Amino acid sequence: MGEMLKADDRGIEAAALALRSGLLVAFPTETVYGLGANARDEQAVRRIFAAKGRPSWHPLIVHLPSLQELPGWAADIPQQAWDLAEVFWPGPLTLVLKKAGGVSAHITGGQGTVALRIPNHAVALRLLRAFERGIAAPSANKFGHISPTRAEHVAEDFADEVAIILDGGPCRVGLESTIVDLSGSAATLLRPGAIDRASLARVLGAPPRDSQGEQTTRVPGMIERHYAPHKPTRLCSYKNLEQIACSMKAEYGVLSLQKRPPCFTGVWIELSSEPERYAKDLYAALRELDHTRAAEILIEEVPVAATWEAIRDRLRRASTQSNN
Repeated sequence: MGEMLKADDRGIEAAALALRSGLLVAFPTETVYGLGANARDEQAVRRIFAAKGRPSWHPLIVHLPSLQELPGWAADIPQQAWDLAEVFWPGPLTLVLKKAGGVSAHITGGQGTVALRIPNHAVALRLLRAFERGIAAPSANKFGHISPTRAEHVAEDFADEVAIILDGGPCRVGLESTIVDLSGSAATLLRPGAIDRASLARVLGAPPRDSQGEQTTRVPGMIERHYAPHKPTRLCSYKNLEQIACSMKAEYGVLSLQKRPPCFTGVWIELSSEPERYAKDLYAALRELDHTRAAEILIEEVPVAATWEAIRDRLRRASTQSNN
């Protein structure tokens, strides 16, 4: 395992030095922990793919230290990008734009676009400013596995591939960033996140359109099976969840909005009915259930509402099946 360091001045400088040396550094953002490499060093970027087991066609997000860096990474930047950046950066919003010359195809997955954001986390910003350039950083977990929201989650997934893990405590948001594609004729929502459609619409003047499946730009987190526990995972209505869990035909781990019923004797985690708190705690709860002796994980379906859209997206991708 890489060296676990406090996110103090010493830790930040050691992490920046490791990045300059072409090594991988895990660091906290407001969304999830990122696995970072010097975005201008192709060999270092390749190390991200090797460490994660990530397919080469799956693009990365480049984290920037300031808005002034944007023209060095993107070309033909539309006014909508500047407008969104002014309101939401630093923050959990990734913008997909036409790439500037010199941006590595390893970062873009061979596409003509690049995904960019400025994170809203004190440690991430201090690291970016100490490093003084872009950091390519997908989530710091094995490809397809549950994203990490604590430093110890990073350590669970990696042995010696990461030089340094900066411990900045639990992530505040807990879900990956909202991704908006501005490389085409109209703003397109590719991945829901903490910044919802209504918030985007207030800046854009209209809601972003929905993605069109295979016709859209490839971006992180869009494959069907993602953010997933190792154990089989099933979405259920509460009625079916209680019935299945209490049948005792198998050992289950349960994630629910309700209190544990008396009939159930296994591991039952109750999460908040408030979506922001639920999102913050979701991945840690899934990892906890993945470490139990349960044969299968059951997740109660969450409300169908705009405030739960990003959570519903992650739960659907984490589940192997649905049982309504």
